[in-house]
Amino acid sequence: MKNTREDILHLAKLSNLSLEESEIEGLQRDLDNIVGYISQLDELNTEGIEPTYQVFEMENVWREDEIKPQDATREELLNLAPAARQDMIQVPKVL
Repeated sequence: MKNTREDILHLAKLSNLSLEESEIEGLQRDLDNIVGYISQLDELNTEGIEPTYQVFEMENVWREDEIKPQDATREELLNLAPAARQDMIQVPKVL
């Protein structure tokens, strides 16, 4: 399947990209090459092969939480913060 100029312009619009006229033909050629490369996967015989969702046979690997005693006082910890106010760490507004 050959990608048309309209396909490239549509993808650019979806991606919120503004393209120069000179870029469209090159992107069309690049996209055709990418789709052609991926279409080679259609030729693979995958009969009898289980789908692979991850390459490591690990599932939900968790570690136990450990309580580690700390000797630092509240004041020492507050002194490590870049900014503190009223015995609390001050952070920039997020919203």
